[in-house]
Amino acid sequence: MLDPEKKRQYELQEKGANKVTKWITSIIGIIFVAVILFGGIYTVYALQPANRHDQNVVEVHVPEGATNSQIATILKKKGLIRNVAVFNFWLKSHSASNFQAGDFYLSPSMNNKELVNQLQGGSRPITGHVLVKEGQTIDSIATTVSKNTKYSRKDFLDLMKDEKFLKRLEKKYPQLLTSSMKSNDVRYHLEGYLFPAKYDVYQGASLNELVTQMVEKENEVLKPYYKAIKKKHLTVQEVLTLASLVEREGVKDSDRRKIAGVFFNRLDADMPLQSDISVMYALNKHKHSLSLKDVRVKSPYNLYIHKGFGPGPFNNPSLNSISAVLNPEDRDANYLYFVANLKTGKVYFSHTLDEHEQRNSSLGQ
Repeated sequence: MLDPEKKRQYELQEKGANKVTKWITSIIGIIFVAVILFGGIYTVYALQPANRHDQNVVEVHVPEGATNSQIATILKKKGLIRNVAVFNFWLKSHSASNFQAGDFYLSPSMNNKELVNQLQGGSRPITGHVLVKEGQTIDSIATTVSKNTKYSRKDFLDLMKDEKFLKRLEKKYPQLLTSSMKSNDVRYHLEGYLFPAKYDVYQGASLNELVTQMVEKENEVLKPYYKAIKKKHLTVQEVLTLASLVEREGVKDSDRRKIAGVFFNRLDADMPLQSDISVMYALNKHKHSLSLKDVRVKSPYNLYIHKGFGPGPFNNPSLNSISAVLNPEDRDANYLYFVANLKTGKVYFSHTLDEHEQRNSSLGQ
């Protein structure tokens, strides 16, 4: 039988041990609840848009065969989601799959559902349109963009000079842009490469995305002609340069093909192209008639005083003008001059300068 004093000490020790056990259990319980609570709060946080106030668009490339985890990692690196594990859990809980490979334009303001919708090939709401007209210059397109989007004329022209952006485009469309990027004294490397068409402006679309649409369209249109261009020993830059002159010099397709033939004949004869369009681009203004001072303006774009193609295109030409350059007519007629009747639009072709001047005189021009 235990001594009463020892028994009392034992009971006190047991009671103390029970208190410690309860205290430890309580602490563990509190920690467990805190972890669960924190985890729940963090999960809710992590499921929110990365930045609901950031409407800018990020270009994301999803490679062929990418897994959900790989896609989540890509999105995290681009700042489009807050946590890879939580995003993956969300994908599993929503049975999200069937992601498409390719390039996507996503915004940090998008929630998971919107991101997944895009990655599955969904579409964003269209908020407006930008119409690039045939023969429109980049300076003119800048004004069009400023009137139809949230971006200013300066924003657009600054992007046209953004070397990093231009190099990314060249890497993406090498057949299209390499000859332009190699050219010297170019005002805008994308002059001639923003294909005339109507472009949708998507909700949250960046200016980069809008311009990329235009360049991508140009590449799509020219793809069937790259072999023909190479076969003719021309560069894309040279073709678009002549096409931009043909675009503004002729109206009818038949005239454009003959005008293209005149330009090629002059190049073969080592003569300057002497197009008024080149001088107006050099002056950066449109004029109904040019003065002697105008045609002497010092600029690499002035093809009155410089032989060859010059730095590059003078506007963004239509497919018809591009086709005219690749399929010129009447080369064997050896025409070296042409003039258009400003009233009727009829184009007259001549072999010699005397014939050309006589025609000009008869037209009163």
